Amino acid sequence: MLFCITLSIHAQTAQEEIFENINLVGANYYAYPTPSGKHTAPPKGYAPFYLSHYARHGSRFLINGEKDYNEPVRMLKAAEKADALTDTGKQILMITDSMANMAKKRYGELTPLGVRQHQGIAERMYQDYPQIFRKKTDIDARSTVVIRCILSMTSQCLQLKELNPRLTFNYDASAHDMYYMNYSDDFFSQERIKNDKATKELQRKFVHPERLMETMFKDMNYVKEHIDSESMMLALFDMARNMQSHDTDLELFSYFTKQECYDLWKADNIRWYVRSAATPLSEGKLPFVEANLLENILNTADTCLTKKESSATLRFGHESCLLPLACLMELGDCGYQTTDLENLHRVWRAYKFFPMASNIQLVFYRHKKKSDILVKILLNEEEQTIPVKSDIAPFYRWKDVKEYYRAKLDSWIKELSVDEEMVASVGVRVF
Repeated sequence: MLFCITLSIHAQTAQEEIFENINLVGANYYAYPTPSGKHTAPPKGYAPFYLSHYARHGSRFLINGEKDYNEPVRMLKAAEKADALTDTGKQILMITDSMANMAKKRYGELTPLGVRQHQGIAERMYQDYPQIFRKKTDIDARSTVVIRCILSMTSQCLQLKELNPRLTFNYDASAHDMYYMNYSDDFFSQERIKNDKATKELQRKFVHPERLMETMFKDMNYVKEHIDSESMMLALFDMARNMQSHDTDLELFSYFTKQECYDLWKADNIRWYVRSAATPLSEGKLPFVEANLLENILNTADTCLTKKESSATLRFGHESCLLPLACLMELGDCGYQTTDLENLHRVWRAYKFFPMASNIQLVFYRHKKKSDILVKILLNEEEQTIPVKSDIAPFYRWKDVKEYYRAKLDSWIKELSVDEEMVASVGVRVF
């Protein structure tokens, strides 16, 4: 009881965490945090021999150049020409114009920080699992066909190679693997659109652009006639959140209040939840978009576990894959289900799950004298719990983990088999 009371006293609310570190409102733009470094020692006699992972690319430029950079700059320049900007508005124009010029023809590309993030992950893999990465180990590395993911893979693997030249790599980035590396179909797309529409008014409840517009523009009549206040605020907020992806002193957070940032984050948090998590709005189905990816992880592990030598499987993709995968695997709070979206932030906080360079690692352990295999699962290099019984958590017996996830995938296949409309939109599942 005293332990629980202590936890409740020291547990921070989302608002407290964000007011302490405003960069957390970045959510999927949040720059990869330094992991705690705390790792539970495996049971006596067990040593790591195989690592399997799926990682998101590192920090990047915003993707849609016209919407993300050029449109807000265009509107601000027009306001300046009409002498409608305040001094604050002119400062914001200068900053956004500088960012737009920096980003020109680099939309969606990996930044130098994104490279360093994957180099750091590689260094910690090398330090934490010497039994795997300090030998003549074979590593299979695969990426989606998007350049920022390919460069993330290259950055991480080259760092490992520099630390241990004896490592051998098999690289690939092909449309052949997209059925599990970055899967999409009509059913899941339509579910996301439906959920967006269902929660649109709730999300708008947290968007209050009035104060910001008054600081930027001299005349609110000009704003009413020429500016979409909500769109302008959201565009500036996205730019502000993503500035942590760059090596720059430019910033926009100081033009928002902390409460505005927190409120906008809550709206964004709801959006990610209803688009990727096991929301009751879609009867918990959305994470199954990564069924093929989880199946690949299970099958590849079973193959690699038969080898006497150590090995690793490294996959590089996107947050739109990693987040539903984490929810499908029910890592920590990722599998949380609720209909109370206004209070979602009390448990489910996107910035904990999928910052830039976020990654899921499954580390496998074996014993010289025992036949059972243990596995530990990490999200962003932090140990996770899963809904599988274990007397040695955060370590789990692989046979139990595999049985749980295969049963979950089997339930999805059975559901597909009895829902003809879903089968038509989802198409043929490889597994």
